[in-house]
Amino acid sequence: MADFRLVHRAAVSAEFNSRIGAISLRALPEGLVIHVLGKPGDEDLAGPIEEIVGASRTVRAAGPGQWFVVGDDTVTNAELQALFTGLAPHAFGVDQSHGRVRIAIEGAASARALAKGTGVDLDALAVGQSAMTLIGHISVHLTRTAPDGFELMVLRGFAESLWDDLVRMGAEFG
Repeated sequence: MADFRLVHRAAVSAEFNSRIGAISLRALPEGLVIHVLGKPGDEDLAGPIEEIVGASRTVRAAGPGQWFVVGDDTVTNAELQALFTGLAPHAFGVDQSHGRVRIAIEGAASARALAKGTGVDLDALAVGQSAMTLIGHISVHLTRTAPDGFELMVLRGFAESLWDDLVRMGAEFG
């Protein structure tokens, strides 16, 4: 009988990283992504969630009563269970770490390139704010991380397609 091993392969990895003139695309570490869902009416949980998850992770709005907790580092099952226990009884979390990919787009022309693919008013999006949007046909959670930087989170199966779209959208700035 053959000996099979399960091998992890990143959907997009550092080998994809690109510089297109005034824009850089970077595959972010496949660390932690937790989808947090609050109870109906619990819209003000972002502060308490930030206290529970700690300073090394970021809490991002994902819709009414929903947030994403993201971080670059992976966690153990014990750490994950402690996080879920800390969220209860106000909210619950769903581990999306292996199902979602994060991509950074940065540079002076990053907003102009993204504007080609989304209807979000990127000028009105402050640093730290997020929006769910479509880029082309792909559903994306978009967060402004700096005045000239954005993070895009997408379902794993769409990551390479999104990357290709971002390269095409940034081509004029190269």
